[in-house]
Amino acid sequence: MPIDDEVIFFENLRRDDVPIVGGKNASLGEMVQGLGAKGIRVPPGFATTANAFRRYIKANGLDTLITDTMRAYGEGRMPLHKAGETVRAAIVAGSWPTETEAALRQAYRSLSERSGQADLAVAVRSSATAEDLPDASFAGQQETFLNVSGEEELLSACRKCYASLFTDRAITYRELKGFDHMQVALSVGVQHMVRSDIGGSGVMFSIDTETGFDKVVLIDAAWGLGENIVQGAVTPDEYQVYKPFLDTDGLRPIIEKKLGAKEKKMIYAAAGAAEPIRNVPTSKAERAAFVLSDDEVLDLARQAAVIEDHYGQPMDMEWAKDGVTGDLFIVQARPETVQSRQGAQTFKRYSVGAHGDTIVTGLSVGEQVATGRVCLIETPEDIDRFVDGAVLVTSTTDPDWVPVMKRASAIVTDRGGRTSHAAIVSRELGVPALVGCGNATFVLHDEQEVTVSCAEGDVGHVYEGLAEVTVEDLNLTDVPATRTKVMLNMANPATAARWWRLPADGVGLARMEFVIANTIRVHPEALLRFDEVQDAGVRAEIEELTRGYEDKTDYFVDRLALGLSRIAAVAYPNPMILRMSDFKTNEYADLLGGAQFEPEEANPMIGWRGASRYYDPAYREGFRLECRAIRRLREVIGFDNVMVMIPFCRTPEEADRVIEVMKEEGLERGLHGLQTYVMCEIPSNVVLAEEFAKRFDGFSIGSNDLTQLTLGIDRDSDKLAPLFDERHEAVQWMIRTVIRKAHESGAKIGLCGQAPSNYPDFARVLVEAGIDSISVVPDSFVQVKKHVAEAEKS
Repeated sequence: MPIDDEVIFFENLRRDDVPIVGGKNASLGEMVQGLGAKGIRVPPGFATTANAFRRYIKANGLDTLITDTMRAYGEGRMPLHKAGETVRAAIVAGSWPTETEAALRQAYRSLSERSGQADLAVAVRSSATAEDLPDASFAGQQETFLNVSGEEELLSACRKCYASLFTDRAITYRELKGFDHMQVALSVGVQHMVRSDIGGSGVMFSIDTETGFDKVVLIDAAWGLGENIVQGAVTPDEYQVYKPFLDTDGLRPIIEKKLGAKEKKMIYAAAGAAEPIRNVPTSKAERAAFVLSDDEVLDLARQAAVIEDHYGQPMDMEWAKDGVTGDLFIVQARPETVQSRQGAQTFKRYSVGAHGDTIVTGLSVGEQVATGRVCLIETPEDIDRFVDGAVLVTSTTDPDWVPVMKRASAIVTDRGGRTSHAAIVSRELGVPALVGCGNATFVLHDEQEVTVSCAEGDVGHVYEGLAEVTVEDLNLTDVPATRTKVMLNMANPATAARWWRLPADGVGLARMEFVIANTIRVHPEALLRFDEVQDAGVRAEIEELTRGYEDKTDYFVDRLALGLSRIAAVAYPNPMILRMSDFKTNEYADLLGGAQFEPEEANPMIGWRGASRYYDPAYREGFRLECRAIRRLREVIGFDNVMVMIPFCRTPEEADRVIEVMKEEGLERGLHGLQTYVMCEIPSNVVLAEEFAKRFDGFSIGSNDLTQLTLGIDRDSDKLAPLFDERHEAVQWMIRTVIRKAHESGAKIGLCGQAPSNYPDFARVLVEAGIDSISVVPDSFVQVKKHVAEAEKS
């Protein structure tokens, strides 16, 4: 019998061989054949065929047993665990047909000889012939065995792979997806082990798994062998890379780096141990260090982009880093099966109204909100007590949990990242999940009423009680085209990618201070003058936040550039107008270490804020850090669509002083295409608009402050709230006047204030005045766009 009927080496397989060797092995063959020349590194190996599986079943007389057992389960005459146990035991107890055993031994010897090692250590993975189809991931449904060495151990592992076709989770998944149990065969992939036990490993997607944003690569990484990440047993490091810049010389388009806890790692066990692998705790040094260098992150991202381009669709991949050679390998690639199939023209927006206290936070998966009662389950043995519609709370999940996951209203786990089993399956099932919470099983209890919110960015929340939840359908099929640009106001990098499908003309206002407050959290002066920080508790917090940065100011520059890059990525290639920090002194004082460096002002609203800080010796060095972050954002990461806007600039002379500091830091108007804007929010900006236009490319009207200073009303005053109205005729006069003056001076002008978001009909006033752009919060975009179109028609 020819060996190719039993065993086929990867280099002889292509992706259309799924019926022969399953999706996983066919894909490995496709990459070996088609992508090796493009730099994709795949460990060598071979696959057993579906025919070999069927011969094994037939030779051991198992066809009837399997058919009868599955029928008994389907008719309710046998419980799931008993049915699966019966079939698995029979398969493991079987004997290999002579030809199949000979082919396996011969292929293993050949692979060992190629590698120059006797009894080569291999990974033995299952590959079902119906797996990894466009509408089903089969994530982790069958077993994987690592560090298998020797012919006898290989034969044993292959039997166990065959048996894993009938684990409880695999049976349940096929039932869920409507696959006939007897029509699915199993191929076994045998692959040279990458020494990631002393390196690292992980998962990556060529698409954002939460929003479907198709311009990023998402990479998760942990120390040791990769099973811990797939199983959700650890909280990994997370990286995001912007794909369009990967081939541009000189750019390093990493837009997110998040350090994970990486609680343990899977390594080889000692020779002679009962199991070939074991888990050990990670050291403090390993937990504090990133698994991948920036160069390695970019290497993996480029491989992901090449694979995606070759397959013509978003891909889900697993990778491993060899701790001996440092080489990075792709060990699996399959189609991404959730976001890539979402409709692009409609999506639901969930929002949480009044809610209780935050009990637990974690990584959000699913962009939905769910309410219900907690059902806390510690081990799979207690799965039977799960209540339909409850919020499943557990330490981690694996495929054994799928039967209850699909019955849950939400899932909350202590461990895991965005590519863990819990995250992958919850997306496929359409169930919101919070993963990597750390303490959910400790804090939450059975029967507790909670709200699980995954609709507020990267960080999800479990709120006490049943919150007010609203769901809105946004339909993008009938958004009209307009001459007036309609842009977005954004502040939170964690939520920016939610809105990538909106046909916006860019970001008209990105608020730097939000990123500083929520991502960096430290006052710039406390980093510049750390030795002077007096509060011991504050010093300890700053030390923890800046861990890994030799110079604490690099923390500010790096994290600010990364945070802003996630907003710029959604806008690109359209412009992103970035307002430099516009905290008031009392808000600056709230940052870590800030109270020591900020004065107390009677009226911070019109005090030392905006431009007046940027050249002042008391903050100038802090402003220089902001400028350095913008240079990194534009020139290193690559987002040259970013424009700089100066807020609360009272006089042209003050503008000159700010421009000089920016120039000293390499941010010069016109250099590398940089455009600069000034906020129009003070009456002097209107009165002297022609002078400001000589110094800036454009204006952005801040209607809140302009109303405050035109009408003489503190916008934070409850007493005067009824009088505060951006639509007042005096404010409208200011807006019409500055639009006219800007255009006469050849400058662009837009409005980024709150008025059009609060009053969409206000867009008509702006269009009639001839404004170039209107920037609104994403929630209001569709409505404002329609108002603008109607105004333009009339």
